[in-house]
This record gives sequence, structure tokens and C-alpha cells, in this order.
Amino acid sequence: MLDSLQALPQALRDAAYDNTAAVPGSAAQLADFEARSAALAARAEGLLDQRYGPAERQLYDYFPGSAGAPTLLFIHGGYWQMRHKNSFRFVAEGALARGLHAALVGYTLAPQASLMQIVLEVRQGIAAVRAQALAQGGSGEILLCGWSAGGHLTALGLQCEGVRAGLGISGIYDLAPLQQTYLNAALQLTPSEVQTLSPLRLPPVGKPFVTAFGTAELPQLQVQSQVFALHRHGHAGGLLPVEGADHFSILNALADPRGGLLNELMDYR
Repeated sequence: MLDSLQALPQALRDAAYDNTAAVPGSAAQLADFEARSAALAARAEGLLDQRYGPAERQLYDYFPGSAGAPTLLFIHGGYWQMRHKNSFRFVAEGALARGLHAALVGYTLAPQASLMQIVLEVRQGIAAVRAQALAQGGSGEILLCGWSAGGHLTALGLQCEGVRAGLGISGIYDLAPLQQTYLNAALQLTPSEVQTLSPLRLPPVGKPFVTAFGTAELPQLQVQSQVFALHRHGHAGGLLPVEGADHFSILNALADPRGGLLNELMDYR
């Protein structure tokens, strides 16, 4: 388990997980993601905002690829309480260029949903995407990946039927430290949720899982990935540091058709 932040002043506890404040130019990077995502949605022949449940955000996007190919399914981050799948459509660019199908799944945010509800929604979304993949001529195999909070949801979605491998990008794998930060105002994590929804506190799933992080990320984010990779020692996947990448720029290594993150995931197709 990760060390407690309890001994630190509240301001330092909050700063330890505040990625937006830690990355100069983060607003410009997010604006660039929005623009690239809008451009991809305009030119790609995708099935946008397909419903997998009745709630407002229970939607997914699907971009068909080559016949018989697996589907890269991306889960967005935002500490389970911010962001939207539409802002990250650009990550599908690399997968589509290499013949994969690509999809993104949305989910209800905290505090409107508990973390357990979010996990269940995402699993429901994975099943809906798999059904769509089969209908679109794909193999039905899912290469599951997620960023930040999406990395956490990816680790908890690895067990789903049809998921072949996972890639956690800058993920959160032990929830306990978040209880001591500003993030818990919306999350309201219970001791039971920390124990049952922290991938680091659960037995490893016996499928490949790559744990990636940027070497320019906050130390706490790097430690989350490093400790989780150790937890999974002996299972396929491993630790993948992305040199020079911060919490936001690391996504370019997935969106680039020859990016290191996409290459790593393609090894398990």
C-alpha cells in the first residue's frame, strides 16, 4: 500500500495529486485535445453517442476498423469527477491508422454517482462496446486502456469478458491517499470502497496489463504506477516509463500511430 499523506499539511496533500496545477500549460494541452477530438469526429465515420444505459453520460463512441481486428477502448480520466469522453476522441487516431476498431466510453461523474456505481457503469459500457464490435465485423476482443482515473477503471475492467489486455496510463491504483485530499469532497470514499475498489489491494487479474507513467509526472502518480507494477510482478505486462512526458502529454504516445503506448498495446492484439 502507498504511504499515508497524513503527516503533510493539507495544502501539500492536495498538491500531491493536483495534475492541472503541476503542469505548466495544461489548459493549452487540454484545448488542443478538444480541437483534435472535434476534427477526428468530423472526418471519421464513427457511431457517436451510442447509448448503453439510461443515464445522461452512459454513452459510447465507436469507430469501425478493419474486418476481424480488435477494438481499442479508451476510458477518460478526471478523477472520476471531471472531463468528458468527447474531449479525448483524438486518442483513436493512432488505433484507426493501424487498422484497429476504436471506442470511447463515458460514465456518470461523482458526486452524482459513487465510485462503485461508476465501476459498474464502465463494465456495462465495455459489454456494449464488445457487442458493437462484433456487429461491425471486429473480432470482439478488447484492448482496454484508460488515463488517470481511467487507468483505475481499466484495471477494474480487465476481468470483463472479451478484454484481452489492459493499459493503465498515469493511473490511480490505491485510493487510500485520496481520502486525505481535496478530491474526496466529491468522491466521499468509504473504507470499504478503498479496500474493494483499489486494484493494488486486490489479487492481480491474470491478463496482460501495462502500467505506464510519464517521467515528468507528480511523484505520487509515478509511485502509484511503480507500486502497482510490483504488485503484478509475475504477470504479463510490466512497467512502462514514458521519458519526458507529463500527465497530459503522455496521451500523445497513444494517439500517435507509431507512439510507444500504442505499440505496447498492439503487442497483445
